[in-house]
Amino acid sequence: MRDELLPMLRAAADRTVALVRSIPEEELGRPTPCQEYDVKDLVNHMEWGASLFESVAGGGGFLPPKEYTGDFPERVERMLAVWERPESWEGVSEAMGGLPRTVLAHMALTDLVAHGWDLSRATGRPYEVPEETAARLLAFARDMAPMGRRQGAFGEEVAVPEDAPTLERFLGVIGRDPAWKP
Repeated sequence: MRDELLPMLRAAADRTVALVRSIPEEELGRPTPCQEYDVKDLVNHMEWGASLFESVAGGGGFLPPKEYTGDFPERVERMLAVWERPESWEGVSEAMGGLPRTVLAHMALTDLVAHGWDLSRATGRPYEVPEETAARLLAFARDMAPMGRRQGAFGEEVAVPEDAPTLERFLGVIGRDPAWKP
């Protein structure tokens, strides 16, 4: 599992960090597909997510969200450093309700890709996701959607044609409208 998923996590992190770094301050107020967040709020949420996944992958606790600091790239690097350790993939996380850490790795990948896509839509920048990663995310999202909706992590499914690109089908499962425009 680690040998397959870790390269996907790294690649998604690289894409998403590059995207975040490309966003100028004057675009931080733009709306995003996440109705409750503008670009700045979404990046803040992503900062928290990176720190949360760093903590729980390393056996730590659940972290509360904090104010925007603009250090998403650094937080992602710290998160990836923890996922590099083989023991981060073993066992369960008590802080996350006993979920297996392999599930948490998939959740981290989902977070990076979904929010990278959100930012790309909000700012008009490209965001390419390899087919293999999109297929992995689609399968994971289909398995986790009921729990994700109960927990508020996923929205209601958006109907997407079965012949749509895999990334768009993944986005629909987690409640994103692939046709969303600001």
